[in-house]
Amino acid sequence: MKLDTKAMRYLLAEDWRVLTAVEMGSKNHEIVPTSLIERIARLRGGASGVHKSISALAKVGLIARVKEAKYDGYRLTYGGLDYLALHSHAQRKVVYSVGNRIGVGKESDIMVVADHSGEQQVLKIHRLGRISFRTVKSNRDYLKNNKGSGSWMYLSRLAAMKEFAFMKALREEGFPVPEPLAHSRHTIVMSLIDAFPLRQISEVPNPASLYADLIGLILRLAKHGLIHGDYNEFNILIKEIKSTSEDGKETISLEPVIIDFPQMVSMEHQNAEMYFDRDVACIKRFFERRFHFVPTESGPFFKNAKKTVGKDGAKRLDATVEASGFTKKMLKDLDAAIKKKEESKGQDGEDEDDEDDDEDEDDSEEDEQSEEAQGDASGGLLGDDAEKTELPVDEYMSTLTV
Repeated sequence: MKLDTKAMRYLLAEDWRVLTAVEMGSKNHEIVPTSLIERIARLRGGASGVHKSISALAKVGLIARVKEAKYDGYRLTYGGLDYLALHSHAQRKVVYSVGNRIGVGKESDIMVVADHSGEQQVLKIHRLGRISFRTVKSNRDYLKNNKGSGSWMYLSRLAAMKEFAFMKALREEGFPVPEPLAHSRHTIVMSLIDAFPLRQISEVPNPASLYADLIGLILRLAKHGLIHGDYNEFNILIKEIKSTSEDGKETISLEPVIIDFPQMVSMEHQNAEMYFDRDVACIKRFFERRFHFVPTESGPFFKNAKKTVGKDGAKRLDATVEASGFTKKMLKDLDAAIKKKEESKGQDGEDEDDEDDDEDEDDSEEDEQSEEAQGDASGGLLGDDAEKTELPVDEYMSTLTV
């Protein structure tokens, strides 16, 4: 789905309370009973005030009434979750305005945003359910067998939580990653990197040097107990670093930046060798195809990298992330979903789905979701309204009013 913030400025404080009530009710209900929404929201206007807000929220697609449900209730949509996350970022004064979408994939949307000072940043919205819903339906057994972890919103929240934790840990150890600024629900705000994706680069002055840097990062991650898990030309940015020598000659060096960490696993993972070898193979294959560069040495090999884990005082970042609150159960839930996603890619046989088709299929999903509640969507707390301060922003950016 596409993020549209136009309706945010028209939502009242009561609307936010009701939207938050639906989110909190989603912890235990796929379809939240209207009576429960009334009890959680506790509006001064009583039931009539709640129904008025429900009507306003449903009109702009933030909640949805499920057809043929056994009781009167509403479910939180991805749009509603987006608004709650943006509302939280705005209250913390992390995000003031939202600009264009600069990237889109099956699992996330990437937006340009700005803070109150006008500094541009990146908002990443995880949408783990953005695989063909035809495949999701065919794999419904996974959802039924995981009562506490079947919600795609819950899994998207876990993906964002995991990525933020890894990004923060890697940044603190000096790895070339974006600076993580904030996390709310299924979203992350990070610094904007002035760089190009590796896949968009047609030639480099010294392929061997760049190749060595990228392989070096794989080995450096391994030393800290980590494997990226999706280390390819789509998840590597290349920065141009310009410098001037004493004789006035300008030189340009290339610096890789790693992005996208939801698939990152520990060197102790049961499939660690497979993930490690796949990361290495992806880089070798890309350099041979794009730059016609073939390394003279084989490897690196997992068994050798495993021996370096924790050596020379390297901090075990896999343990650090687990200590940050990302539990083993959360990791198990997310790994299972990612595994299903990878299996479904092969079964579906379609690389790209039209966004309009995704939205249509999401609507048709409502009928099936009414059959059984699957529990555990992300919960939330009701915050105070943010201050409304008018500041100049870029013309193409939409100001958030909360």
